[in-house]
Amino acid sequence: MFRVFSIISALMLASIVQAQITNHEFKKEKKMNNKSILLEANKAVLKGDYEAYLAYCTEDTKWVFVGDRTLLGKEKVREYMKEVYIAPPVFTEELIMEEGDMVTVTGEISLKNKAGVYQHYMYCDVWRFRDGKMAGVTAYVIEKTNSKAE
Repeated sequence: MFRVFSIISALMLASIVQAQITNHEFKKEKKMNNKSILLEANKAVLKGDYEAYLAYCTEDTKWVFVGDRTLLGKEKVREYMKEVYIAPPVFTEELIMEEGDMVTVTGEISLKNKAGVYQHYMYCDVWRFRDGKMAGVTAYVIEKTNSKAE
């Protein structure tokens, strides 16, 4: 009887341990998932496929450009892209950090203005995800200048 109880206890313990490992792996996958979503969406922007990019956003996405403007909803983001992305932006992602439903990205971006000249910026975007989609961003964008550090 004791031996049967020991076997059942061991099986239950093994099952609990396996469930914890599976849950840990699921959480690990989920964390990678938001970063992957953002990277895939960014590939669409680089190609100029803004509708494909917008498919990664929630309908009520909120974009806050600190010190500039706030866009509420996918339609406002679409209008912004038509206005600002005269040509597909050129950008790099230098650092990407993910924690839960948040992804932070730093990098550089160049945007072509109406005169056909590229303006260069450094950025830090803090993205919020919901249900596998980009629900909002707080963007800190600073224009690069030609000044050199002394």
